[in-house]
Parts: sequence; structure tokens; C-alpha cells
Amino acid sequence: MRYPTAGFLYLVSIVSAEARSLCSSKYYKGEVACQTGSIVAAEFPSVNGTMFNIDGTTKYFAGTNSYWISFLTNNADVDKTLDELADSGHKILRIWGFNDVTSNPGSGTVYFQSLSASGSTINTGANGLQRLDYVVSAAETRGIKLIINFVNNWDDYGGMAAYVRAFGGSKTSWYTNTAAQTQYKAYIKAVVSRYADSSVIFAWELANEPRCNGCNTKVLTDWAASTSAYVKSLDPNHMVTLGDEGFGLSGDGSYPYQFTEGVDFVANLGIETLDFGTFHMYPEHWGTSNDWGNRWVESHGAACAAAGKPCMLEEYGSTTDHCGIEGKWQDTALSTDGLAADLFWQLGTTLSTGQTHNDGFTIYVGSNEWTCLATEHITSIG
Repeated sequence: MRYPTAGFLYLVSIVSAEARSLCSSKYYKGEVACQTGSIVAAEFPSVNGTMFNIDGTTKYFAGTNSYWISFLTNNADVDKTLDELADSGHKILRIWGFNDVTSNPGSGTVYFQSLSASGSTINTGANGLQRLDYVVSAAETRGIKLIINFVNNWDDYGGMAAYVRAFGGSKTSWYTNTAAQTQYKAYIKAVVSRYADSSVIFAWELANEPRCNGCNTKVLTDWAASTSAYVKSLDPNHMVTLGDEGFGLSGDGSYPYQFTEGVDFVANLGIETLDFGTFHMYPEHWGTSNDWGNRWVESHGAACAAAGKPCMLEEYGSTTDHCGIEGKWQDTALSTDGLAADLFWQLGTTLSTGQTHNDGFTIYVGSNEWTCLATEHITSIG
């Protein structure tokens, strides 16, 4: 999903004393430094046929997205958010593992990587990856599994556009730009190496909604194959996925089914080092109907079942009648072969600084929409 950053200034507030003393600042390879010395062994999330297995249980799972949680500077806000998620029964949370800049953002501002052709820097400090450390450690204590994404197709929080500013080219040439890909892989290595032995990682995700408009689909498929193989070389135990919208698929010929964005869903699904397929769904943004969304779900389920891999409806949302529209999509996903999980966009709550960003799709904890799309959906899953 693409989203505005205005009105969300608390994400870049001065790092608190609590953050500076972050107990998980040495959270590497599944160990939290402030906890007891022993590490409790746990199974890594995995694929079981066309379903997922979490902590020894194979079933359909529900989850959500939070792009902002990685950038919070108040540990209590992270804890509150994850407590609410755990209490609801959600098991999967998709978060941004990137925050790229090309100029000094100022003291206390959270960023993960500063990009420059003369030498890039990965920020492992208290206002850098230590914020991600805390989210990982807090999720681990609550049994929540994380999908961590490495880069954004959109310009929010840097993304591919930040690489373009630093290394030249364009967003379509980003996939084959040697300097950009070298630094991108350096960043992947820095993140993956921190958590490679942690059972909290559900999957590593190559990009948020990667597109290559007007490109031959082979460009993105080749990039996904080589990059996912690289991630597997660093961490063979965790799942890897693409993070795409599911474009490029045999169907009714409407925009999302076309190949104009350089995406071939079936070809990407066939990549050996991608463990499952992802697809997103925003009919009102794509010029299609809400009922069309049910066919979109079924089409991807059929493709995944044919490939013998699970499909995840990784983002979906409407800006009106959340329960009436999205509830039907959830029912379709739950009853479709090949579908193994759905993650609504996006999680909303109230933090110490106020209500989190409402982009029209946000489902707030405790609301009527939360009851139907979270509480009742998880009850239906069983």
C-alpha cells in the first residue's frame, strides 16, 4: 500500500531515555541481551503443502500490517500495540524493515540506512536498527510472527527512489543497477544476520509491491530469483516471499490481471527460492468492483494450488463499509483452496501520542470494524 506520511510526526520524535537504554540493543541471532542466558528453542514458521505451520500447528492464519511500528521511539507504545494484537489472536504482523534516507535527517529521527554513492551507512544505533530490534524481541515474547520487508516500491520511507537519488538510473532500472543492488544486498545481509536464528521471523520479503512498469516481466522475475537465492544463502531456515500485488495472471483482462506493471504472478510463483505467493487487493483503486475482489482471491488460490505453494492475501482494504465488503473477502479467502492466510491493511490503535494514521483503510482496535474483521474472523478460522 502507498500511504502519506503527513500527520505522523511522532514517528520521528526524539529518542527517549527508554529507547537509549534499549534492552534488546544486542538482539542478534534470536537472543535478547536483557533476558536470561538460556534461549528457548522454537520451530521456524514453515510451509506445509499449501498451508502454513506456526509453532507446530498447520492451519489458516490471520494477521495484519503495521508500517509504523518499526519507527516508534517509545517502547511502551510497541508493547501496547503487540499486546492488543496478541490478545486478538492474530499470529502474523507484516512490518517495514526499511527506512532509507539520502541526507542527515537530524538528531533523534529514526532511519535505518543512509544511501550515498560515496559510501552508504547502515544505522545500527538507538535511532536505527535498535528500534527494529525492540519490535522483534517484543513480538517474540508474545508469540507473534513477523514478515519483514527490505525496500519500498513507493517513495515513502525512502524506498527505491532513495537508491535512485544515490546511485542514478530510474525505478525501472533499479532492478539491474549494479551499485543499487550491491547496497540493497548489503542492507539485506545486515538485517537478516541480526535475526537469522529467531523463530519470530515468519518470512523475509524482498519488496513492498515491486513493479517495473513497461518492462519485460523477465526483469522482475530474474531479480526475484537471484535476490531470494541470496537471502536463502544467508538464512536457509526462514521463508522468503516477494511482496508483490499479484499482477499478471490469466483472468478477465482488467488492469490487475494484465502484465503492464512488469509482473508475472505465475512465473514468480515458480521461483524455487520463494516459498509462497503474495497478492494485494484494492478494487476501488484499480477501477474494479468489490465483488470482483472475490474472483481475484479465487484466481490466485487456483494458481497457488496448481503450484503446490500457499498463497497469502497480504494486503486488502476498502474505504467504505469495511465489514460488509472486507468480511466477504475474508470468507472467500478462508474457503478457497491454495489460500493460507490473510492480513488486512492496516492496524490502527491509540498510542501515547494519539491515534495512529488513518488512511481510510485503517481498522482500529476496539471498533465495530475490529469486531467483525478481527474477532469474528479469527473465531471463524477456529
